[in-house]
Amino acid sequence: MDSTRREPEFPPPEAWGPALRLARLARRPLERFLRIQAASGVLLIVAALVALILASSRFGPAYSRFWHTKIAIEVGAFRFEQPIEWVVNDGLMAIFFFVVGMEIRREVHQGELAEWKRAALPAAAALGGMLAPAFLYLAVVRHSPEVRQGWGVPMATDIAFAVGVLTLLGKRVPPALRVLLLALAVIDDLGAIVVIAIFYSKGIRLSGIAVAAGGLLVIFAMRVMGVRQKVAYVLPAAVVWAGTFAAGIHPTIAGVVIGMLTPVRAWLGTEKVGDALMEDANLLARSPDDVSTHELASVLRHVDVVRREATSPAESLIESLHPWVAFVIMPLFALANAGVAVNAVALTPSATIALAGAALGLLLGKPLGIVVASTLAIRMRIAVLPRGLTFRHLLVLGLVSGIGFTMALFVAQLAFTDQTTLGAVKLLSLIHISEPTRPY
Repeated sequence: MDSTRREPEFPPPEAWGPALRLARLARRPLERFLRIQAASGVLLIVAALVALILASSRFGPAYSRFWHTKIAIEVGAFRFEQPIEWVVNDGLMAIFFFVVGMEIRREVHQGELAEWKRAALPAAAALGGMLAPAFLYLAVVRHSPEVRQGWGVPMATDIAFAVGVLTLLGKRVPPALRVLLLALAVIDDLGAIVVIAIFYSKGIRLSGIAVAAGGLLVIFAMRVMGVRQKVAYVLPAAVVWAGTFAAGIHPTIAGVVIGMLTPVRAWLGTEKVGDALMEDANLLARSPDDVSTHELASVLRHVDVVRREATSPAESLIESLHPWVAFVIMPLFALANAGVAVNAVALTPSATIALAGAALGLLLGKPLGIVVASTLAIRMRIAVLPRGLTFRHLLVLGLVSGIGFTMALFVAQLAFTDQTTLGAVKLLSLIHISEPTRPY
């Protein structure tokens, strides 16, 4: 045996190509998330303006008819029929909430919410930012019980628009503020989900709960058996969604529950990934005559498995679905729900009082609640202000968090049956996102 023979060397990083780019991307999920959200915010504005223009033009009746066109699924004696608007709001938006659920789970496992010391400030800010707008809304509409159910409208933050505003402010915004905004928005979304599940769902039907529970049991059993193919979970997830809908709970909640149950640990750790790739690279580094076609095919299959299992199912699904949610589902939601015929909006007494409550909640209640709750948490030494941030940055955080476009529209659809009131509140959301934010 030739003792001078050198062992094949692992290829240098510059030769990795797509694998290196994938690894770098995996190390920067937060940066990628924020970039997508900022771009999505711009697209949402465009979609909302298109909907507004169409609804207010001579195409308004056609616009309305399109979203109310019914789509039916019929199998034998079974027939399920719903309008396109419902498909977007209750069907596609379940995918949006599925991604939200996974993001919440990821942040709790290894993100800004993984440690109480880091989670305390965004938790306090989110709590204050939810309670203050709701109480302010209820105080304004206390003599108008017919619109009291709209208290959830000003509670939630639209992360896409909020991140977009911070992006427009450029280098004046410290990176720590973006991270704090993301953590706040995650908790804020969780609070909005709880509110929707408890206060904006219809009478609970136990038969539907049983169906949803059966779907969840199947998902748990598949996880225990080690089923790794994500597509295998689509059918039981659909059963959970259908059961939730049949139970009278808003079906998007099913997306959140399944998202929060998605595993956040990778099957292969970093060390195992490195060892596996080293083994494959050493095999391919041999003389081409020594690597058979069969061996090459085997290596490529192994690399594909390593690529799939190098990240957790939650991380992989967020990576795949987040662009679709940001650039397709949310703009479709805006197109379906932001269409308000401006010339037909009538400010009835009920609509006016609801509009005033929602406006004060978003413009005043949200920043006031965030700033006061954050300041109290810091003064009481429950939370610590991140390095590089000042109390002025908390005010910026409060102002941008008062943009509640997507969730405000979503909750308004559930809260108001009166179309006049609903139209006025929708118009408020559109006006609010078009206002320039100048916190500096």
